[in-house]
Amino acid sequence: MDNENDYLLDAREELKRLEHIIFVSLKYTRTVDVIINALNRMVSTFDYVVEGFLHKALEEGTIESIPKSPALRARRVAEMHADDLQLQKYLTYYRFLKEILKLPHEKREEYRRHVTYIVALENSTAEIKIDNLTHAEKYMHEFLRYTWNKIMGEPEQEEKDL
Repeated sequence: MDNENDYLLDAREELKRLEHIIFVSLKYTRTVDVIINALNRMVSTFDYVVEGFLHKALEEGTIESIPKSPALRARRVAEMHADDLQLQKYLTYYRFLKEILKLPHEKREEYRRHVTYIVALENSTAEIKIDNLTHAEKYMHEFLRYTWNKIMGEPEQEEKDL
């Protein structure tokens, strides 16, 4: 990939795949594996956007190299944009997604409408259901719109429909 725009376009493609998982796959296959796949698509979307931020910074000469690991990349973006509270919230959500995907999980009501992915966190329990995913999908679209504006500037009319 040559520039930050390519990464943002790849992020948009990941969001399309996420939509398909939530609105088609989960409708017919109500399993925790499909929920995990959706969460992985969200993480992948974040990864592409973080790459876009870093490539823009590399082109502008504000950084000399791009870290190898996704965690270090996200940390670098967080450091570069420490004053951007909205971006910090999005990156916190990204870290949350990565954390719940690493931890052992339980399943509840698999093959039913209320299929649930359950993860025990340090001080609480996270339960991810279909409804949570539909809200998260909207949040991911907000994230992409926000970061598109930060990286590329105000989008053209066609691109506003991310």
